[in-house]
Amino acid sequence: MKILGISGTITGSKTSIVIKKVIEEIKILNPEAETEILDLKQFNVQFCDGRPPVEYTGDTKKAINLISSADSYVIGTPIFQGSFTGTLKNLIDLVPPVEFKNKVMGFVATGGNHQHYLVIENQLKPIASYLNAYVTPSFVFAHNEHFSATNEIEDAELLKKIRELSHQIVYMHDKLIYSK
Repeated sequence: MKILGISGTITGSKTSIVIKKVIEEIKILNPEAETEILDLKQFNVQFCDGRPPVEYTGDTKKAINLISSADSYVIGTPIFQGSFTGTLKNLIDLVPPVEFKNKVMGFVATGGNHQHYLVIENQLKPIASYLNAYVTPSFVFAHNEHFSATNEIEDAELLKKIRELSHQIVYMHDKLIYSK
């Protein structure tokens, strides 16, 4: 079981904090799971320009390979202007759709507006469907109010939702990916 957490932003820290917490919970549920985090703040990913993925180099090639080799994903993004980040969209565009086929995806979003959770339902889940991925029934939406002044998760309900998403990713991965 190889699960990749993707923090799809080059700004802020809340998205990566939630992604890391989901990955921690996954490791509690399945200590043997191989996990890794692709934090786009740590990568210099090139713009998708239509060339074959094998022609990219450096961090872009590494990001494509991390995504291609994973079995399941925890994909996170902050919500800006009612949409997910262009950085995450660019990353998805770099990877051939077949690499996502029949893999499990769980989503995390952070935002300052309580209605921003709709981006998961109206934008991210349809993309996952196009990519023929399995999508967890639940997702995590973290509002700015869920964090302390030092950016620690302090909301009990959010922590419960993180545990639920983690459980669903592990369960779906075991039933859908390993049963093949």
